Amino acid sequence: MTKYTDIGVETHGHVGLIEIRKPPLNFFDVALINQIADALEEFDNNIEIRASVLAAQGKAFCAGANFGDPARQEQEERSKSDPASNLPINHLYVQAVRIFRNKKPIVAAIHGAAIGGGLGLAVSADFRVACPEARFSANFTKLGFHPGFGLTTTLPELIGKNNAELMFYTSRRVTGEEAYRWGLANVLVPQDQVRAEAMKLAQEIAECSPLGLVSTRATMRAGLADRVLAATNHELEEQTKLRATEDFKEGVKATAERRVANFKGR
Repeated sequence: MTKYTDIGVETHGHVGLIEIRKPPLNFFDVALINQIADALEEFDNNIEIRASVLAAQGKAFCAGANFGDPARQEQEERSKSDPASNLPINHLYVQAVRIFRNKKPIVAAIHGAAIGGGLGLAVSADFRVACPEARFSANFTKLGFHPGFGLTTTLPELIGKNNAELMFYTSRRVTGEEAYRWGLANVLVPQDQVRAEAMKLAQEIAECSPLGLVSTRATMRAGLADRVLAATNHELEEQTKLRATEDFKEGVKATAERRVANFKGR
């Protein structure tokens, strides 16, 4: 099995477990998304694995991209003068599409916040087990940004266009209870039971015929990865434009300083 640095990978009978290990907030980058995609490919190639659970250590499930990271800020500055330097973000979306191309069902164990691209990662799974303390947020517009990770396609398909618009236009944090009512979470349990319940659901799936599962899932998710690819191509274009604006810089700064942004529309 491949050696991973940012995730732990285990097998429990016919269920594979992927644990994100970048606590407390589990910010993602290309390396993390690439490792998750690699682990899912390993599970696809392992005839014994029939379903998987995606979980995380720490306080958050995944808080998305770390816009306060100095290396990332340097990347943002370069991208304004050299569009080609956008490649790391572009590459991240290439890895994201790989996650959507995996063949076997995934259950995400959402014990904390799934924010921005972290929400995109949570929504890439087939099912989500959450708790009242979980928070789901597409906080892109609060950053002066455009949604990414394919969310403009995946979120409306999951919770309906209007609820997705509500999340995108307000950047609000949706509670575990509200997520459950909307169908964003399939199961709601106390926080300390989230992972066990996700494993239980994955084991229930794994009792079914592996060939039947793969066949049925391919039908249900037909074209999804290609729709996500088209969505991320468009999202990246919009993000590239917005990354060069004063409002984006202010949005990131205001978020870091935990204050309301003073946007100017430029």
